[in-house]
Amino acid sequence: MSDGSSPTDGARDADPADGDSGSPGPYPIEGTALVKTAALASVPAERLPELLARVQAHLGPNVDEYRRRYERIAAEPDRETFLVEPDHWERVADRLGLTDRERDAVARAHETAVERAGDDDRRAEFETALEIRSGVVIGVSEARDEA
Repeated sequence: MSDGSSPTDGARDADPADGDSGSPGPYPIEGTALVKTAALASVPAERLPELLARVQAHLGPNVDEYRRRYERIAAEPDRETFLVEPDHWERVADRLGLTDRERDAVARAHETAVERAGDDDRRAEFETALEIRSGVVIGVSEARDEA
């Protein structure tokens, strides 16, 4: 299941209960979104950081393509949030060899993070958008944020 890199090295150091501030570590899902997903996920909670790190390792190098193809609804120094087509996570899961349960857990984590990306004024807008589209949050380095 490994592609030669070890995206989980830092994932075990991250404490999902730390809140919504700080560095996302090896994946851009943290705090309340991670805790909520772990509670509702159909995979063991201890597997979630590894899955999110694998997905981030896949999505991160493609952030420029996401910027061209999809609506970016939020940008922070360490992450960007996009709305994508509903079958997006099926394609990602196929590429990464994720099971249906793993795919669902990853999609739920990203969509929960999208909901939380909106301030109080935009949160309802993001929740409505997720009724017809899927959400993706991609961790970015500050150097790439200028693109």
